[in-house]
Amino acid sequence: MRLLALGCVAAALIPAVGVAAHAAGATLHDVVAADHAPYAENTELLRRMASPLTRLAEERRLADSGATLARYPLDVSSERFLIYRPAAPPPSHGFALLVFVPPWRDARLPAGWAMVLERFGVVFITAARSGNDESPMGRRVPLALLAAAEAQRRFPIDPGRVYVGGFSGGSRVALRIALAYPDLFRGAILDAGSDPIGTPQLPLPPQDLLALFQSQTRLVYITGERDPDHLADDALSVRSLHQWCVANVDEAVQPRMQHDIALPGALSQALERLLEPRTPEPGKLARCRAALDADLTARLRAVEELLDRGATREAAGRLRAIDERFGGLAAPRSVELAGRL
Repeated sequence: MRLLALGCVAAALIPAVGVAAHAAGATLHDVVAADHAPYAENTELLRRMASPLTRLAEERRLADSGATLARYPLDVSSERFLIYRPAAPPPSHGFALLVFVPPWRDARLPAGWAMVLERFGVVFITAARSGNDESPMGRRVPLALLAAAEAQRRFPIDPGRVYVGGFSGGSRVALRIALAYPDLFRGAILDAGSDPIGTPQLPLPPQDLLALFQSQTRLVYITGERDPDHLADDALSVRSLHQWCVANVDEAVQPRMQHDIALPGALSQALERLLEPRTPEPGKLARCRAALDADLTARLRAVEELLDRGATREAAGRLRAIDERFGGLAAPRSVELAGRL
């Protein structure tokens, strides 16, 4: 983890050196997606974003009631997006893409961001009716996934430079998306909103997805210097990332800013960090993963021993605790043990 100082407030207020005085790209309003995104199906959302025992309980509830889960959570024809496309032609490997989750209701491009997007060759897309008053699983997450799919359909996008971001409550959702979809999003800009991972509210995804998140996802936190509550949240979130073997983390503090959206200079620095080459540390990651695996194995073995002795109540409590902490990392063993209950 590196701490990035943004220098002085003037540096955050003005565009970075090299940004054009005006952005000449095209802003498209009221865009309608052409089709659904396969990775936004309800079953896939549950697989990636719910803990295994939570998903199992939902499947049993549906079976008991005779109900079926709808394939998709959204009607794509009813959703609207705003897209900013840079004027410059894409580089040989394609544009970068930033999918933005807002805290507000309308689809808008934050002031001054177009110049930065132009400089870095980043397509920007955001959805309407995706604010803090909407359901994360029911709308905000699938809208972001739908946005990514639509941008990739319309423009030549480099799959290695697809990012998700958000502000305030939208930033918290962006972190959930980055954790659950590391095969789609290679990084995230988390602006004044974050949570610890590996909790009942933010469970770990299946093992293969967590491995991708640990090894290739890059996270940049941006928060105002005078926003102490969210700075404290960032500290807890970053600490949890380290506990779960995630090392590609940067933090930036906007001088003299309160709970405000990132200014162009801060956005510029965040994109620079996302786009710069990374130096992997496979040995360090392997040691961290081995420690987690040993801890999880011991906990699962303890549950199995309790079940063998008939101590089902204590076994159930410990298994719930494992599910809440380790999420998809504990499957399929946690699900097998739940079957014995």
